[in-house]
Amino acid sequence: MKYRQLGSTGIKVSEVGFGAWQLGNARDWEGMENNQAVKLVHEALEQGCNFFDTAPNYGGGNSESLLGKALTGRRSEAVINSKFGHHPDNTLNFDSQKIRSSVENSLRRLKTDYLDSILLHNPPFEILTGVTDHFDVLESLKQEGKIRAYGASVDSAREMDELIRNTGSQVIEVMFNIFHQEPRKAFKKAAEKNVGLIVKVPLDSGWLSGKYGENSIFTDIRSRWSREQLKKRAELLPVLKEMLEPGESLVQLALRYILNYQEVSTVIPGNKNLEQLIENLSASDKSISVEKAEKIEEIWEQKLQADPLGW
Repeated sequence: MKYRQLGSTGIKVSEVGFGAWQLGNARDWEGMENNQAVKLVHEALEQGCNFFDTAPNYGGGNSESLLGKALTGRRSEAVINSKFGHHPDNTLNFDSQKIRSSVENSLRRLKTDYLDSILLHNPPFEILTGVTDHFDVLESLKQEGKIRAYGASVDSAREMDELIRNTGSQVIEVMFNIFHQEPRKAFKKAAEKNVGLIVKVPLDSGWLSGKYGENSIFTDIRSRWSREQLKKRAELLPVLKEMLEPGESLVQLALRYILNYQEVSTVIPGNKNLEQLIENLSASDKSISVEKAEKIEEIWEQKLQADPLGW
């Protein structure tokens, strides 16, 4: 496993992290046994993965609780990122007065006395402009030692620009993958300000595993995709598969494409079993060629830039 700096935080993170949305989360994904979840976290640590991304609403708080259980006695080996705004009861509330209690509840579930980073979880755009007191509260928590860094989780270059320009965010989590490349327009600005970038949804919610086709039926969160969106995704898969090196999987290609950007600190694919975990983490073993990365950019510019796929 290779490691990169998380912006100006002084924290070193594994290139491939652990997206913990699936842990204890039968509501949005297929269920996972609690013991299996703990074993996955332990295996990730053994493989050199040290970055774990969670949130209070993942599995109604179960993701944080299972992560806390798994990291008991091993907290120093892990970098934990959690969020604020989406609550365990599945409600959305970005009232700044609730930040402190939300963080303290996360700390309790995670069995720790500090978070390495906390992100506003896809907040209303107004908050990103710095006119509210949200980042003042986060700065206070940082001064108290309850968090080491803060920022927001967003989906676009415009949101990244606002955060970088108006707040003291040291960390930004952003959706970025082969099918969703628009945010890279703001990567250079993030690097200039030494803001660490965490890349979420790197496999397009599992589509870039190559296991699905236009006739696939989803009963989980992916059921939001329209038939047209499924067809468009399916048409692009053969083009990407032609780029694979011998022994390389589509998952590895997708993650290596993202890690080709040095502005990215870590990428956080989800893991539902040991096989997926090992495949994800092994993406750090090799790099993608510049030529291949440029070809992937061209595909997006020609096929998707003007007509984006919904995530």
